[in-house]
Amino acid sequence: MRFVLTHKNKYMNIKDLKPAIIWKYFDEITKIPRPSKKEEKIVAYLVEFGKTHGLDTKKDAVGNVLITKPATKGREHLPGVILQSHVDMVCEKNKEVEHDFEKDPIQPYIDGDWLKAKGTTLGADNGIGVAAALAVLASDDIEHGKIECLFTIDEETGLSGAKAVQQHFVTGKILLNLDSEDEGEVFIGCAGGADTVATFSYRSEPVPEDYFYFKVNIEKLLGGHSGCDIHLGRANANKLLNRFLWQSAGKYALVLSQIGGGNLRNAIPREAFAVAGIPAGDKEHISADFNVFVHQIEDEFKGIETGGMTLTLESVAAPSSVIDKKTTNLLLNALYACPHGVISMSKDIPGLVETSTNLASVKQDENTIVVGTSQRSSTESEKQNVLQMVEAVFLLAGAEVKHGDGYPGWKPNRDSGILKVAKKSYLELFGTEPHIKAIHAGLECGLFLEKYPSLDMISFGPTLQDVHSPGEKMLIPTVDKFWRFLLQILKNLPG
Repeated sequence: MRFVLTHKNKYMNIKDLKPAIIWKYFDEITKIPRPSKKEEKIVAYLVEFGKTHGLDTKKDAVGNVLITKPATKGREHLPGVILQSHVDMVCEKNKEVEHDFEKDPIQPYIDGDWLKAKGTTLGADNGIGVAAALAVLASDDIEHGKIECLFTIDEETGLSGAKAVQQHFVTGKILLNLDSEDEGEVFIGCAGGADTVATFSYRSEPVPEDYFYFKVNIEKLLGGHSGCDIHLGRANANKLLNRFLWQSAGKYALVLSQIGGGNLRNAIPREAFAVAGIPAGDKEHISADFNVFVHQIEDEFKGIETGGMTLTLESVAAPSSVIDKKTTNLLLNALYACPHGVISMSKDIPGLVETSTNLASVKQDENTIVVGTSQRSSTESEKQNVLQMVEAVFLLAGAEVKHGDGYPGWKPNRDSGILKVAKKSYLELFGTEPHIKAIHAGLECGLFLEKYPSLDMISFGPTLQDVHSPGEKMLIPTVDKFWRFLLQILKNLPG
């Protein structure tokens, strides 16, 4: 189903939206499965697109695609511009939704002024950037210098595409990153980041007799992007679940059999669960404790968690085994002590988060429990500090700790030439200057600067909300403004 029509929808079908050319390609992209690290289908689509349009197209060893379009007549003197976007998407869905992100198309629908997806992420991050680049390549009625459209893979789970871009793969001196999420804002800097992964090894032990076993579920939290939304104070499902388990372990002889929550390092976890047990005589007490806990959490997050947050406790059959007591205690203590959220705010840019950390996932297999976290900061020393802070928590708990390679930040340059062009272009179009900002999320720009230090860059896009969650939505009217802004920048470039 490609659209939903209700009494409040002034739009009907995605293909009928304006500007038609950008929506045409976005609609096509939603039909192509493109999870991070499994982008073969969208890469093949891009290569075929380039060949069909008679444009120079090349693919590097990891799957990044570069499609080049010559300057329009009379514009050969303009500097070359790189339009950059990533092709992968965060694959999150509501628990009750059946969707295979490796096979099934996204099902977008129109709700008033917003485009949403049925129970899954929409993929506008960064599908709309890809669509805009394709629209520029396919258009025959716009003015521009030489255009290089760089489509990178695996931005969401490791930035491996941007990391693999080799020197001389692109030639442009200006880069327009089309991966920002607030129309009317131009970004000139971003945070750097890295991951910290802690692994607990455990022994399975026999299930104690005369125990009451229960399952706790935390569901329907808002979640969101662990950079863009970290300052909003939304609940973290892993933290809530562990909070109740930790409190219960302090009162009863609790045993833990299963635990899990969250999925991706760059998403605030929306769901978590655990299967645990306590002596049968304490059954009524744990139910009363849970009711009190639910009321406390609802009060704490009143006005914040507006998506129907659900916390439940239900009895279950005895599991086949439980985690050894020592590991259970170490794990629950570590998860409770592990920081989550904003660590510090920027001293230079009002309202900008400088440093944060996200307790992203807890995943259990037969012999290990792996805790995934991510840290971000616009200051390299503070990034290292928070990485070490998280590492210390898990080392004290006896876990094996490893850090990912990480990625660099992008230091703002307020004297940027392309920034001046962007401000002029926006003023000409809309009668006001855009807001100039840095973003706490990670962008690929910092990695490009490592290999192309003379690049002049900005980032912009239409308005997206709740990215990295099934609530992801795109504000339809801002796509037209985004498109017009992009074309005006290309037109205004100085010779």
